[in-house]
Formats: sequence, C-alpha cells, structure tokens
Amino acid sequence: MLMSLRCTLRWRLPMHKSLVPYAAQSEQSQGRRYDEAPSRYRDAFARDRDRVVHSNAFRRLVYKTQVFVNHEGDLYRTRLTHSLEVAQAARTVANALGLNESLTEAICLAHDLGHTPFGHAGQDALNACMRDHDGFEHNLQSLRIVDVLERKYPAFDGLNLTFETREGILKHCSARDARQLGDVGRRFLERQQPSLEAQLANVADEIAYNHHDIDDGLRAGLLDIDELAEIALFGEPLSAVTAEYPRLDQRRVIHETIRRMFGAAVQDLIDTTGARLAAVEPTTVDAVRAQDKPIVGFSAAVRASHLAVKRFLRDKLYRHQRVKQMTDRAHVIINELFAAYMNDPSQLPDDYACRIDAPDPLARVVADYVAGMTDRFAQSEYERLRH
Repeated sequence: MLMSLRCTLRWRLPMHKSLVPYAAQSEQSQGRRYDEAPSRYRDAFARDRDRVVHSNAFRRLVYKTQVFVNHEGDLYRTRLTHSLEVAQAARTVANALGLNESLTEAICLAHDLGHTPFGHAGQDALNACMRDHDGFEHNLQSLRIVDVLERKYPAFDGLNLTFETREGILKHCSARDARQLGDVGRRFLERQQPSLEAQLANVADEIAYNHHDIDDGLRAGLLDIDELAEIALFGEPLSAVTAEYPRLDQRRVIHETIRRMFGAAVQDLIDTTGARLAAVEPTTVDAVRAQDKPIVGFSAAVRASHLAVKRFLRDKLYRHQRVKQMTDRAHVIINELFAAYMNDPSQLPDDYACRIDAPDPLARVVADYVAGMTDRFAQSEYERLRH
C-alpha cells in the first residue's frame, strides 16, 4: 500500500496539465542560488511557499501593524492576516486563469516579510535613520530576509528560494539597487516584465488592502459610512445590500457590501486580464516578460474607482488624528532604537553583533534588527533602553 502511494505521488508531481503554456512551470524554473536535490513530493514553488510559512519573519507578521497597532483590537488586520488575504484573492485569480497557484501563493505570503514595526510609519522613520547608509525600503528588505537573514539551513543563509519567487517579491527597484542584485534586478535594467504570477500578487495586494482598510476604518469608527457611500465602488453595492436586506444590522451590511466589492474587483481582474491575454497571445513565460507593460490588471473604470478609494483612505484614514498619534509615536520609537544601537552595539543580540563589518556595516545590521521587531517588542525595547 505504501509503495503504491509513493508511486502515485511520484507520478503526480511533474504534472501541470491545468496550467496555460505561459504560466510559470516549476520544471522550467531558473533555479535556486544554491543547488538542492528536488523534493519527491512537492514542486519547487510549493517548497518555496512552505519555507516562507515556516520562517521566523512570517510568524512575526502577526504582531506587525497594518494600519492599527495590534493591541488596539483583536479584529484589526495585521501584516500576517493581510498577507493571507492577498494570497486568497490571488489564488482565486490564478486558478481561473490557469496560472501557477503555488508560485502565486509563495510570492503573496512573502511580499511583506520586510515590513518594519508600526507599518509605513516605521518604514519612513527607519528610512530617515538610514539616509546616509543607502536607505531602507521594505520591498528590498523582504528579499534580503529570504536571501540572507533567515538562518536555519546548514548549507546556506536565507531560504534559498527559486528565482521566480524572489523576482515576485521584488516589486520595484531603483537602477542603482538593481545593478547590485544580479539576476532578480536585471529586468528593471532591461525594462522587462515579471511572470504573470508576480504581476498578479502585486494587484492582489492592492485589492486586499483597499477593502480591508475600509473594513478596519469603519470598525474603528474613523470612517463615515455616509461619506464612503459617495464613492461608487462602495456606494453601489451598499445601495443594493440595503435594498435587498432593509432590516440588516449595520455590521453585516458593511461585511456584505465589502464582500461584493471584493468579488467585483476579482471578477474584473479575471475578465480584463483574460481579454489582454487573448489579445497578446503569449505562448511562453518569456513572451510575457517581453511585454512593454504588465498584462495583469483592472479595466480602466475599475482602476479609476480604486484610485478614488485610495485617495479617500489617504485623506480620511491614514491622515486621521488617531492614526497620526500612532505614526508620531512610531517615529520616536524607531529613531530612539536606531540611535541607541548605533551608539552602543553591545546592546545588539549576539547573532546580529557578529555580523558587524563582516559582511555588513553597523548601520545595516541595526536596520535589520529594528526592522525585524514586532510592534510590542519594539515598544518594550524602547522602554528598556530608556531606563
């Protein structure tokens, strides 16, 4: 019986009949930085996904801010729940379009590994601290984590992910940085596109945060449902829900409205991308890469609606006084932590201190340590170093 199961698994592993020809195929991967024997039961991209899920950086995302600091409420999104929602949306689209779900999921789950504590406020503060040391950017930090900072395996540093997953993690990059990144930076210099799976992960990120930031903002009482109703993307499904369920309590009205918004965005993404693929008719991944602009995307009308939502959230949520208070505190904490470790590197843990000057300068080691902190650990370290 066991031998029969093993034979079945071996037979299934290389089969990807449901994938379209221009999807990323694990058998045609450009490989890993360090050679490894293939798994008997998982393809290369599934293996990448599993390594991300088991990483320390992924677990820490549960205590990292999306918009609201984790301790403010149990139901607000964190970087971890955000990443899971991105992966869920992206896998739905990947399945509908015949793309590689394992690669799509691996990219989605890894895309925010490099985020600092306290969300974008933390990144801005750390970038300011690193102004004279080549700066800090969470997207580059995510790649740095999977390439260098995760240290579990005896044969190499990092997670040794495939080129395709690493490429998808690196959503944007300056020419200066691209020149230093080798294979994954090349497309930015040659102005090529990444795989469709990488393109999809990027758009799914936008879908997820637009919708769940509305949900969290309403839950926190920082957004006004009547003001949101003036935006067609929210107002139209809201009107339909209230007409269909006139006695429904507001919490469920909001959930159903956002659910319909989310579904409409995913459907538009599938339809629009499918139409673009039919027009371009790529036959290989290389044909996708050769395009002058991304193939995966929304229709013009939905794109405009999402931009309107982003502007609304920027003005009404991200700049709200309550959020600004957290932002201001984040700047203080990050600045103080960075200064403290720069002035006294002995405060760093041994596994970070041992890297100073070999291979990294002190500022980069400090940035790695601070960026890896959860919100609560950063706050406790701040209090400890003050006394």
